[in-house]
Amino acid sequence: MHAARRPGQGERRVMIELYTAATPNGYKVSIMLEELGLPYRVHHLKLAEHEQKQDWYLQLNPNGRIPTIVDRDNDDFVVFESGAILYYLAERRGRFLPSDARRRSEVLQWLMFQIGGIGPMQGQAHVFYRYAPRRIPYAIDRYQRETRRLYEVLDKRLREREYLVDELSIADFAAYPWVRAYRWAGVVIDDLEYLQRWMRVLRARPAVQRGLDVPVPREQLAQRSEQEQAELGKRII
Repeated sequence: MHAARRPGQGERRVMIELYTAATPNGYKVSIMLEELGLPYRVHHLKLAEHEQKQDWYLQLNPNGRIPTIVDRDNDDFVVFESGAILYYLAERRGRFLPSDARRRSEVLQWLMFQIGGIGPMQGQAHVFYRYAPRRIPYAIDRYQRETRRLYEVLDKRLREREYLVDELSIADFAAYPWVRAYRWAGVVIDDLEYLQRWMRVLRARPAVQRGLDVPVPREQLAQRSEQEQAELGKRII
């Protein structure tokens, strides 16, 4: 495990301990923390070495997955599951989650859309398209088509709005790290105009850029070939 402070935090007291890795679910939380401007310390778990399955980590997260946070400002309260972390941080800081009941419900609906739809379907697209020991055309086609269908739902939703629920919210932070990995899933989005616009808007945010460099700078990740990335993924799953 590698621990490091985020650049620019100076000597501010660490509020959040973040246990994470360079995955879409990990990026959700680092983006959120950067958008909130909270002081946090990064603990980089080496998934390919199965650090997330070690006893000390399972005491924090019994599911043995990333991300997990420990809130030092709330009696070391532990939160695991990326969607639950986004909701917890939004509640604690009063940002990126509307107070109006109807808008709040809309944000949670689109958050669950990512958690229950895009994440699982695209995750399986990654597995069968990139990591499976043998190619199973039916599985590849099944999960790529379903991922594409979910993207089309987003595209339609974004036709008349900049963000998923008008104002920037945790729903956007949840979906963006997955959608930006569309090429890795083998999904084409050339004709999804509104989805691409939304991606450009989010990509232009400095806090999003900083969050995507946690726990490993993107320029370092880009040095790996697709084959090297695929081999690493095989070791993780």
